[in-house]
Amino acid sequence: MKLLIIRHGDPDYSIDSLTPTGWHEAELLSRRMEHLNVKAFYVSPLGRARDTAKVTLDKLGREAQVLPWLQEFPVKVVKPGEDQPNICWDWLPQDWVSHAPFYTKDHWMEHPVFADTDLPEVWKSVTDSLDELLSKHGYVRKDNYYEAVCPNEDTIVFFCHFGLECVLLSHLLNVSPMLLWHGTCAAPTSVTTLNTEERRKGIAYFRMSAFGDTSHLYAAGEGPSFHARFCETYENTEQRHD
Repeated sequence: MKLLIIRHGDPDYSIDSLTPTGWHEAELLSRRMEHLNVKAFYVSPLGRARDTAKVTLDKLGREAQVLPWLQEFPVKVVKPGEDQPNICWDWLPQDWVSHAPFYTKDHWMEHPVFADTDLPEVWKSVTDSLDELLSKHGYVRKDNYYEAVCPNEDTIVFFCHFGLECVLLSHLLNVSPMLLWHGTCAAPTSVTTLNTEERRKGIAYFRMSAFGDTSHLYAAGEGPSFHARFCETYENTEQRHD
C-alpha cells in the first residue's frame, strides 16, 4: 500500500483558506494527482486543507472523507521563556536540543511543560485513529510494525498539515516527532510518500521514499513558497522571522 501525505497550499490563516499563491499551487498539484489511481482520499476539516483538496477532487470527480483527527495538531503549551500557550511543536533550538528525552520515541513527552496537558491523550487519539483507518485498508498495527492482513497496492491520500504530518510519520516510522518537527520542512502542497514493504509474508513496515516533494511546482517552472521556513540568516529581513 502507498500513503501520500500532502500539506495544504500556501495558507491565509485569517480566513482559513489559501492565498492566491496557494490556489495556484493547488492547481499545479492537481495536475500531478490526476494521473494517479487513488483508492481513497481523506482530508482535514480545516479550510486550507479542504480547499487544497477540492481542486484535485473536482478535477477527478471524486470526494474525500473528512476526518477530524487530520486537523493541525492542536495541543498548546507554555514553553521556556514564554508566558502564553503556543503550539507544542514549535521550539527554539536552544530550548529543545539539550533535553535528551526529546530524541527518543518513548520518552519525548516527559518534558515538564507537557505535565498537566492533554498531549498524551490527543497524541493517542490521533495515532489510534490512524491505525484504525489502516486496519480498514488491510494493515493492522502490531508492536512497531503492521500485519498485512489484506496486503494490497492501493494508494491512499491524506490532505492535512505539517505538524500533524510529523505526528503520522513519527508513529509510522517509530521515531520522536521532535526530530521531524524541527529537522524537516514540508513546503505547501508538498507530497510525502510511504510504501509498505513486506519482506516476509504478513509482516509489513512503512518506508518513506520521498519527503516534502514539490516536483509538481518545479515542473511548472515554480519554486515552493517560503511559508514553511524561517529566515536562512538572521540579517535577512525579507525572509520570515518569529
